[in-house]
Amino acid sequence: MPAVASLHLHPIKSCRGQAVAAATLDAFGLVGDRRFLVVDERGQFLTQRALPRLALVEPAIDGATLTLAAPGANPLCVASSPAMGAPRREVTIWRDTVHAADLGDAAADWLTTFLGRPVRLVAMASDFSRPILKPTARPGDQAAFSDAYPLLVLSEASLAELNGRLDEPLPMDRFRPNIVVRDCPPFAEDGWRRIRIGEVVLRAAGPCARCIITTTDQRTLERGKEPLRTLAQYRRSADGDVNFGQNYIHETRSGVLRAGMAVEVLE
Repeated sequence: MPAVASLHLHPIKSCRGQAVAAATLDAFGLVGDRRFLVVDERGQFLTQRALPRLALVEPAIDGATLTLAAPGANPLCVASSPAMGAPRREVTIWRDTVHAADLGDAAADWLTTFLGRPVRLVAMASDFSRPILKPTARPGDQAAFSDAYPLLVLSEASLAELNGRLDEPLPMDRFRPNIVVRDCPPFAEDGWRRIRIGEVVLRAAGPCARCIITTTDQRTLERGKEPLRTLAQYRRSADGDVNFGQNYIHETRSGVLRAGMAVEVLE
């Protein structure tokens, strides 16, 4: 039976992720995953697509503290929750405009210095709402600062199959999944319509279309043509997207996922 090989959180969208042994779910996905966002002076979201150096920023949450670390920079600790009366901002992520709270000048200055352009760091405001407006969504489905869906599932076998076609294998962090699954055939995750992990039921929301971020070495920032060149040979959809991994929406709004849990295929 398939099982959870590993779980991954990405506290700040497009920054470095971290593997965790267990993760709690709320209405927006995994608690601590993509709850913070780097924006420009106009409130437009920023990612590695335009700022590859985001890959070097390593955030960590410990209770009420968010720590920012990066090569050559002194670590910075700030409150992980917006202070009372923190400035509110309307920020735009893709076509969605949402309410966010500014985390202050210290975080903004640290990131501005490291990234080399003026930016701000924001968090989900107390009244944050971002309904998923996709054909596979249902009323009540929401996402945090992820691209479109709360959860991304990818199997070890799918990556192994891809790496068998590449001259140099790639690590899993190129693809930024939340849930990595073992003990299944390559691309089995594409065919699962509903799965259960512990008490949590997940519904497939559609394949994950891949972008230039997958071609960025997460440590050196070098960009090449892989894996998009190879994936395009056998993973291109009818509408031209290059897909790898499956997006999921959690029908169970709360619960705990742990590495090692069985993945039961319901449909």
